[in-house]
Amino acid sequence: MKKLFSMLVAMTALLFSLQAQPPGGGDPEAMKARMKERMKPMLVQQAGVSDAEADKILDINFDFQMKSRPIRMDQSLSEDDKKKKMKEAEDARDASMKAIPLTEEKMAKIKAFYDEMRKRQQEGRGGQGGGQGGGQGRGGNQQ
Repeated sequence: MKKLFSMLVAMTALLFSLQAQPPGGGDPEAMKARMKERMKPMLVQQAGVSDAEADKILDINFDFQMKSRPIRMDQSLSEDDKKKKMKEAEDARDASMKAIPLTEEKMAKIKAFYDEMRKRQQEGRGGQGGGQGGGQGRGGNQQ
C-alpha cells in the first residue's frame, strides 16, 4: 500500500514539475483550483471515486507536492536529510490517504489514472521530461 501511495505522489510530482508556470502567477490556491478543475472530472470518471473522495485525493496530493518540492529543491540538504524529510512528508500523506478511506480497488484505479496522466505528459513533452531540467527533483519521490 505504501508503494502505491509513493507511486501516486511521484506521478503527481511529475505532473506538477512538467508544467510551466501557469498564467496568473504561482498563487498556491489558484494553482490548486486549476488542478482540481482539470483533473477532478477525469479522476472521478476513470478511477470511480466520488466527488468528495476526488477532492480529498487532490487536496492531499497537492499539499504533499507543496511540502515536498522545497525539500527536493533545497541544495543545502544532504541526500540523507532530504530522504528523511521526504519520508516524514510521505508518512503524513499516507496517513491522510488512509483516513479517506479508499478500497484497494479504488487505490489501484487511482494509480492507473496517474500512470496514464504521466504517460500523456511525457508523450506531449517529447519523452522523459523533454530535457526540461526537472528530472532531478522527481527522482527523490521514486524510492
